Amino acid sequence: MKHRTRRLLSSFIAIGSITSQMAIAHPVAAQTAAYCQLPANTAKQKDDLRQAALKGNSEAQERYEDLIEEHGDWLRQCRDRVWPKTQAIWLRLYPCDARPGAMDAVLDRIVNKGYNQIHVEVFYDARVLLPANDNPTTWPSVARTPETRDADLLAMAIEKGRDRGLKVYAWAFTMNFGYAYAQRPDRQQVLARNGKGQNSLSVVHDGSQAFIDPYNPQARNEYYQMVQSVAQRRPDGMLFDYIRYPRGTGNASVAAKVQDLWIYGEASLQTLYQRGLNNQGRALIQSFVRKGSVSASDIETAQRRYPQERTPNWQGRNLSSGNSRGAIQSQLWNLAVAHAAQGVIDFLSLATRPLEQANIPAGAVFFPDANQAVGQQGYDSRLQPWDRFPTSLEWHPMAYAVCGNTNCIVDLVQQAVRQAPNQQVKIIPALAGYWGRRDGKRPSLEEQMAAIRQQVPRINAVSHFAYSWQEPKDDSQRRSCRF
Repeated sequence: MKHRTRRLLSSFIAIGSITSQMAIAHPVAAQTAAYCQLPANTAKQKDDLRQAALKGNSEAQERYEDLIEEHGDWLRQCRDRVWPKTQAIWLRLYPCDARPGAMDAVLDRIVNKGYNQIHVEVFYDARVLLPANDNPTTWPSVARTPETRDADLLAMAIEKGRDRGLKVYAWAFTMNFGYAYAQRPDRQQVLARNGKGQNSLSVVHDGSQAFIDPYNPQARNEYYQMVQSVAQRRPDGMLFDYIRYPRGTGNASVAAKVQDLWIYGEASLQTLYQRGLNNQGRALIQSFVRKGSVSASDIETAQRRYPQERTPNWQGRNLSSGNSRGAIQSQLWNLAVAHAAQGVIDFLSLATRPLEQANIPAGAVFFPDANQAVGQQGYDSRLQPWDRFPTSLEWHPMAYAVCGNTNCIVDLVQQAVRQAPNQQVKIIPALAGYWGRRDGKRPSLEEQMAAIRQQVPRINAVSHFAYSWQEPKDDSQRRSCRF
């Protein structure tokens, strides 16, 4: 938006469909509520002007642009004074947001709520937020009707968001490539598989989670190209979600044996075998993965076949532990788990590379409880090694726990803070809930934020999931509108 010299509010003359009430000055500073939320009458004034401008009222258009700039300035000033300094919201856009004035309405509502950052979903459910006529990726565009094939919703959100004083981050699924992708006959070799030959659609039945083998070169190339295309739009940052493996229900939520791990894709297996540092090591890795255990006979066979080698060896093995069957099997299990986790870390490293080259900040979204041990030798099946994510990234722990109060939510945030290697890691908790009311056993956003501010003073930025929760009616209408 071009900067304009603001006119005095009292000089505005209502014309056309704009009522005289809209011309009355409403000092934003005096009426800005807690958390930098604008008063309802101020928000209505702006929306009335927007609608009048859409009908061709040039004076309303000019005044509307003035208000956008004015509210953006007030938002910046307010956030400098009010905790938290950054208050973000997660947002999904739809083809209908390409209609004139539609995205303006969404972003205005976000500013009215006091948010100064948005996380725009750019890759989800096997769709990408790129114009259909300029989409080099393997996934179809979100907007691909004849009326929207040229619509660059991400670029629009970035431009219009910045006009309003918003930082605009892109937000992408990562190892979850989407259900439609998993249905393609030519992509079956890309999917992550467990030792039963299953892909993630067999254990997660919500129809939206199809996880890939992070070691697969085709998956890596396709994802890299998508991130490059997003980076070309120059968002203020990019966040990576689903940097993990799937989590099933019941027993499937725990990985307690090698067949439970999502390492049976061809690329993952070949990389695992290559972690053997000698022939005996590689032979035992293959036996362990194939059978789920190694026997004394397996060890003897490997030693007899490669007598020139003193002991089986692989990456990370503690040779001083000896060659007993128990010691070897335990270390093979540790190797398999570490291999699965390393795939997650490597895929994240690849995903952030185009952003590093473009000097765009990146962040990782994770569940603080998704890297925990379960029982004597089991692990949460998501195997999300977030405590080993690069400290150059923003950390976005999802504090979604529900226990009837704020204690479990604060505990998740504190867990992320404790495991951060240093104070320089920027930690931005993601919270779920509603303004002004509880959601069952989940406290209101105000309660959650107050508890975090009091008990984790290091935190000065939060995000809220999601716009669709705060504005369900608007989200539903935008999702189902017709051109």
